[in-house]
Amino acid sequence: MSKNISENRWLTPSELEEEFGFSKSSQSKMRMVSNSSTIPFSKIGGKYIRYNVILIDKWLEAHQVQGV
Repeated sequence: MSKNISENRWLTPSELEEEFGFSKSSQSKMRMVSNSSTIPFSKIGGKYIRYNVILIDKWLEAHQVQGV
């Protein structure tokens, strides 16, 4: 994680794409599912999407697949 992003707890969709490789299209799809695969996010003012980097890290760990 880059120094600038790691100091920022909240990521924009562009920053999430840059740091974690999830395209904005994929982010949108992951926000719409209503199951354990739903990516954690906050919506501010009904318009602005933000991702808590701590929750994203936890979400990724929870969805880790063990290799054979």
